Amino acid sequence: MFTGLIEDVGSVRRLERAGGAARLTTATKIPLDSIALGDSVAVNGACLTVVAKGGGELTFDASPETLERTTLGTLGTGAPVNLERALRLGDRLGGHIVTGHVDFIADVSERREVAGNIVFGFRIPGQFARYLVAKGSVTIDGISLTVNTVTDSGFSVNIIPHTAAMTTLNGMKPGGRVNIETDILGKYVERLLAFGSTGQKEGGLSLELLAKSGFL
Repeated sequence: MFTGLIEDVGSVRRLERAGGAARLTTATKIPLDSIALGDSVAVNGACLTVVAKGGGELTFDASPETLERTTLGTLGTGAPVNLERALRLGDRLGGHIVTGHVDFIADVSERREVAGNIVFGFRIPGQFARYLVAKGSVTIDGISLTVNTVTDSGFSVNIIPHTAAMTTLNGMKPGGRVNIETDILGKYVERLLAFGSTGQKEGGLSLELLAKSGFL
């Protein structure tokens, strides 16, 4: 579990293919004594397991599923990556609940400056638009952000100077591709609406169902 608050912008040292999988090594300024082998770290929003560390580097194994669903397999040597260690019990939840499970890849369609901020537009597969709402949360390459506007084929966000300076978004341009994780709360609500109170896929929502599901 993560918050979407980036701790370090590292860089890719190596991406070694092995069949359909890969081993990714990144440079980082995060103290390595704070990370154990087997720990989870979000790399551009994808939850990966640390399999080796040392010399200012972290190494992760990436499965075929991860490479297919994210942009990690396209990263070249020196490419910047957003890094975040897993949330610890008692940490402040400054962003929002992020699982590190990427839903889809979006294309950057627009970048423009507005009063010192950067407004980005993204093209997305239409079936995912229902998980995005204006002023709701979204994770872009591991960064917790607030949605500005939503259409049937895309959405936009506003990036303040601090966020741009502390993440990979500062160098993002139209034509780039990013990992998107939508808010998990919307997925649970959709699931509850689809199955209703009987557990069968019939639709409908009630106060009783919300209570049984732990929302009340």
